[in-house]
Amino acid sequence: MRLTFLRDEVLVEQQNFKRALYEVLEDTGKRRLAARSLRQFLVVLILLNIGLAVLETVPQVRDTFGPHLRFVQLGSGFIFLVEYILRLYVADLHPPLRRYGPFWSRYRYAVQPDAVIDLIGALPLLFVLFLPNQAVTVVVLLRLLRFLKLARYSPALRSLISAVVAERKALMGSTMIIAGVILLAATLMYLIEHDDQPEKFRSILHGIYWAITTVTTVGYGDVVPVTNLGKMVGSVVMMMGYGLIALPVGIIASAFAREIHSRDFVVTWSMVARVPLFEDLKATEIAEVTKLLQAQSVRKGGIIADKGDVADKMYFIADGEVAIKLEHDTVYLGEGNFFGELALINQTTRTAVVTANSDCQLMVLEAGALQQLMDRDEALAHKIMEEARERVSEGKKVLGEIAEEELQQAGVFASAETADAEPELFEGSASVVERDPAK
Repeated sequence: MRLTFLRDEVLVEQQNFKRALYEVLEDTGKRRLAARSLRQFLVVLILLNIGLAVLETVPQVRDTFGPHLRFVQLGSGFIFLVEYILRLYVADLHPPLRRYGPFWSRYRYAVQPDAVIDLIGALPLLFVLFLPNQAVTVVVLLRLLRFLKLARYSPALRSLISAVVAERKALMGSTMIIAGVILLAATLMYLIEHDDQPEKFRSILHGIYWAITTVTTVGYGDVVPVTNLGKMVGSVVMMMGYGLIALPVGIIASAFAREIHSRDFVVTWSMVARVPLFEDLKATEIAEVTKLLQAQSVRKGGIIADKGDVADKMYFIADGEVAIKLEHDTVYLGEGNFFGELALINQTTRTAVVTANSDCQLMVLEAGALQQLMDRDEALAHKIMEEARERVSEGKKVLGEIAEEELQQAGVFASAETADAEPELFEGSASVVERDPAK
């Protein structure tokens, strides 16, 4: 019995450790600070490796700092290898992969592009240890390919890749048009200039080289037409080059802007969907609420909401951290959290000071705007009010009316058991509540 209890306790500890490791590696859950620190460390390490891989090709640098560079290379490779192994270890916790079991979930994760790039980042260590002399070129190439790991930590780079993938058919079409123009220009120039410049335009392949440098507006000047007709064709090709090169650039730019807009909408939509007051709404109804949000920037130390102000706004933290200063404690909320949920229904005075603990980007939902939407949509109003009444009747505590006395002053929740109780802090939805470490 004792052994069974100890075994169960060890299993629980292992699961807790695995969950914590997953949250840090994948930047999910409540361990945002640890995840952000790890991400920044890995980004710096990747950039350092890329820089050293380039400098190592300089003979003077390699001869002078060779042992030190090898030590850094081995240390970095070991870190990337450990990171890859740990990501494989927690792969079965990914929501889309859980149903495949421990082995197949890890296999499916291992063949994903991000995991393959992580493996490429770890391979130089294995090559250096087992093939130190025969794989110098491969090692240098793989170390430079670690640049691809930045895609995991750069939302903008991932959005650009997604934009290119989404518009691959349009890009392929524009590439075919450019290739057709190059081939046509090369053929014409070969027919026109071959007799006058047999060495420069010996074949259509040599004409393609001229056409590429002309269409891309590089114009090295090593191959130029000398006949009048050739110069006319060259002028037309140069003018067409500006439009042809702008074609894929315009496609990528518009797709990138659309991707950024879609990502911002999804992030904002998901923040609204996590609020208990809106969790039973349909996707279209949550989208309508999302349209009411207004952006607000607050500098570090700025007051977001002051004690005694009318509580008629709800706040979503898109970036940064805020501090809610209560009478007995201070609550810190980070990116993705929200506060002021009950302020949308019970517009009372605030009993806490909310300040920006760092530069913040907030999304604000005003009670008046929500009320106008509810006036237009009776079904939506019924759902929201029903949820509010249910939460009040059950005595729900949420971030935004975070202390017991604040709920009592709002006339929302009071009981004989809590009237004389010490104020407490509660978690609401997926938000993170942390006590002031100085307390």
